[in-house]
Amino acid sequence: MPPSYQILVGDCLELLRRMPDCSVDSVVSDPPYGLSFMGKKWDYDVPTTEVWAECLRVLKPGGHLLAFAGTRTQHRMAVRIEDAGFEIRDMIAWVYGSGFPKSHNLGGSHAGWGTALKPALEPITVARKPFSGTVAANVIAHGTGALNIDRCRVGTQDDTARISNGAIKGGNFAGGGSARGPIAGGHSAGRWPANLVHDGSEEVLAAFPDAPGQLAPASTSDTQRAGQNVYGNMKRGRGTEASAGSENAGVVGFHMRPGARRLDSGSAARFFYCAKTSRKDRNEGLISSDAPAVAKDATMRDCETAEWSTRNGNSHPTVKPTDLMAYLLRLVTPAGGVALDPFMGSGSTGKAAMREGFQFIGCEIDEQYAAIARSRIEHEINRQQEQQAESDQLDLFGTA
Repeated sequence: MPPSYQILVGDCLELLRRMPDCSVDSVVSDPPYGLSFMGKKWDYDVPTTEVWAECLRVLKPGGHLLAFAGTRTQHRMAVRIEDAGFEIRDMIAWVYGSGFPKSHNLGGSHAGWGTALKPALEPITVARKPFSGTVAANVIAHGTGALNIDRCRVGTQDDTARISNGAIKGGNFAGGGSARGPIAGGHSAGRWPANLVHDGSEEVLAAFPDAPGQLAPASTSDTQRAGQNVYGNMKRGRGTEASAGSENAGVVGFHMRPGARRLDSGSAARFFYCAKTSRKDRNEGLISSDAPAVAKDATMRDCETAEWSTRNGNSHPTVKPTDLMAYLLRLVTPAGGVALDPFMGSGSTGKAAMREGFQFIGCEIDEQYAAIARSRIEHEINRQQEQQAESDQLDLFGTA
């Protein structure tokens, strides 16, 4: 049976008040940022404390809330969430390279001056409903209170361990903690998830340069490495050092074998990846034209006035990628749990919930967006059923 979902149309505060206490496992949402985006009335302010208080009430003890925000209004979002009774646990940064500044550029003697930076980050507040007792006891009682680390690990074929005195220490980024014994290697499921996710664009990747000092035996080179202040580079070593291949502090100041400082390869960017929404993702299950709504070099004004509703099946202006929402849901929702999105929009959270096997409740005040969300969610359910049918057929008849 596919996971179930409910779409509730109306003001989310009134809809939430009808829901029973402690009835959902997580809240994952992309609420209004309070930036009056594209002149939309619904984006005139961040959600009120009363809305977040209702989210707190319907969450099970220890349930997590993940709420996107704008960089200019993140402080107001977080404060209202905290004032509602949540415990602020962290902030996840979603970094992307495809944003462009809405700047007033000056001329004359002040040419080259402007009024805005290039938008490249959206913060996600990580909050949790307080509970009594230990985390372990709460997870046993309610299934909530902890993060599902293993389901959100980022796969890698590299050995991500760091070794000292023959044992993996707290620097074991894959395992996420100390490990005893002379064992090498990290966690088989991949890298420990971080509070950073990016879209894989060239601009973002450039911020994660290779770290040659950690990728090779730094202590075997007499040459001063270029870019000493770049992420991860270590001090130069001494190729004549007798113990260059064994455990020693040396000039690098690390009491470990130089070649074992970091056993992986490439930049750290590969551990934090999620692309922005593709046209295919936003329009799956909808009738849409192949014609783009705007030209390649469109201005912000062009985007604001484009005929999205006639050229693009999903007319919502702030669609989040399904892969990103799926990752966030996995992080905070127990298996088979109920996820709530009080600001559903075009249903990316619901679509992701169906993909991940979670139950879903979405609230949306705009009937047009609710209809789009329903079509996208139903399309995902149908796809999951088709994939399951194909899998069952293979199991029945075997493969060639």
